[in-house]
Amino acid sequence: MNKVKKRFLLIPGILFILIPFLVFSGNRKNEAEIKVVDFKQLQPMLQQEDDTIYVVNFWATWCAPCIKEIPYFEQFGEKYRDRNVKVLMVSLDMANQLKTKLIPFIEKEKMKNEVILLDDPKFNDWIPLVDKNWTGAIPATLVYGNGFRKFYPQELTLAELEEIVQPLLAN
Repeated sequence: MNKVKKRFLLIPGILFILIPFLVFSGNRKNEAEIKVVDFKQLQPMLQQEDDTIYVVNFWATWCAPCIKEIPYFEQFGEKYRDRNVKVLMVSLDMANQLKTKLIPFIEKEKMKNEVILLDDPKFNDWIPLVDKNWTGAIPATLVYGNGFRKFYPQELTLAELEEIVQPLLAN
């Protein structure tokens, strides 16, 4: 009987030790999913040549119009996930705010599209490489694939995203 009581006393102790580990390991998983890249690492993601349509959105947590359009990109990504469409959300937040701002925002908004953090202070060098007419204002979205490439330096709705991408899927 004594052995049985001791076993039951051990279970709460083990849970007390494991619960913080499980909570924090969940956060580590999310951090690992958010790659921090410079433009040299991002550039190949802006010019892939395969049968996929790429929708690359440049945004930040401090940009009100960006925040407004994120639900549209999430709905779009979910709707077209199985149709050779890939949505990439490129955050322009500060790298030192990854844990304090970006990850909590992604979790709060339950973002499912891939998010990467672009950490490259030489923006005057890389902005024109994304699009020669881009001023750097966000939100901005690059859509490319199947011989199509167009840059949209504006906020987009779900209907506008679909209007752009649906004809590309018909080809």
